[in-house]
Amino acid sequence: MKHFETEAIRTQTERSQFQEHSTPLYLTSSFVFEDAEDMRASFAEEKQRNIYSRFINPNTSEFVEKICKMEQAEAGYAFATGMSAVFSTFAALLNAGDHIVSARSVFGSTHGLFTKFLPKWNIETSYFNVNKIDTIEGLIQPNTKILYAESPTNPAVDILDLEHLGAIAKKHKLLLVIDNCFATPYLQQPIKFGADLVIHSATKLIDGQGRVLGGVTVGRADLIREIYLFSRNTGPALSPFNAWVLSKSLETLAVRVDKHCENALKVAEYLETQDKVKLVKYPFLKSHPKYEIAKKQMKLGGNVVAFELKGGVETGRNFLNKLEMCSLSANLGDTRTIVTHPASTTHSKLSEEELLEVGISGGMVRISVGLEHVEDVIADLKQALEQ
Repeated sequence: MKHFETEAIRTQTERSQFQEHSTPLYLTSSFVFEDAEDMRASFAEEKQRNIYSRFINPNTSEFVEKICKMEQAEAGYAFATGMSAVFSTFAALLNAGDHIVSARSVFGSTHGLFTKFLPKWNIETSYFNVNKIDTIEGLIQPNTKILYAESPTNPAVDILDLEHLGAIAKKHKLLLVIDNCFATPYLQQPIKFGADLVIHSATKLIDGQGRVLGGVTVGRADLIREIYLFSRNTGPALSPFNAWVLSKSLETLAVRVDKHCENALKVAEYLETQDKVKLVKYPFLKSHPKYEIAKKQMKLGGNVVAFELKGGVETGRNFLNKLEMCSLSANLGDTRTIVTHPASTTHSKLSEEELLEVGISGGMVRISVGLEHVEDVIADLKQALEQ
């Protein structure tokens, strides 16, 4: 295997008769056949070929192949969004009456899926506290099929020991599914630690510039086959244009994420020196409670920093109002630094008890550190803190 950066740049679709250097866009809904026998054999899956862009397309295939190489996965399927990847993965692999054990700290829409929609099909979820993974085995039932987690978590940037989760899943014959969105395949490969499937919202750092939506699930070929069949019939496919954008984005993933992490660490170190800041959480800060685990399973700490301001909800909201350069947005992983206040926005529907359960205080602020000069990012945070 070539180095990560080389695979990201040199993995391409086969060149056409025009001998293009960069992969072209294949903006077509369907593909033609040589004759009736070619068409029959293709639909019978006796041939591996493009039939319809809801199934596969050269652009989506290239994107998936790159992610598979990066994650060291056997196969994958690309989706219109990260949440369509999450839903389709669960819907394809679970039956009525099945049970999920999940970390409580998951993306808000994933929490909604587990609590509002999967129960309609008699699929229930039991949550464990990310800081109490010794409770996981006590939640496993005879009908438990999937163990699910994010690491680092959103938005509190907690770390779970993936190797430990892998051992639990193997012991109890569960599928381990990991959302690797915050880390990207460049910083962390959960399959190495026992994950069966890895999910990404490609909308975030994989795109990296806030342009397009996308998602992908990669992992064991037999599981991806089930996800593919489900998705082929239900239609959450990634568009060829977005796949082309995301595949090109992967060519710069390593160099971008290196800089994101360098900036984020400097921002985290700055925030730790501030009197108005009660707590800072960043995986590669030595003060992070899971620092050693983060160092074991991640190459660098990622681009997201969470910190708690003294004073609660209104202090957090006022801080956002004082920012002059940093963007206020619900996205992350952009070239531009983005700041959010989870307690009053993305997680506002949770009770105070539920917020504390997932590590969100009223004064918590999440920063997705961008690629601006880090001194300018820190200057904006400084003047907002001073006000």
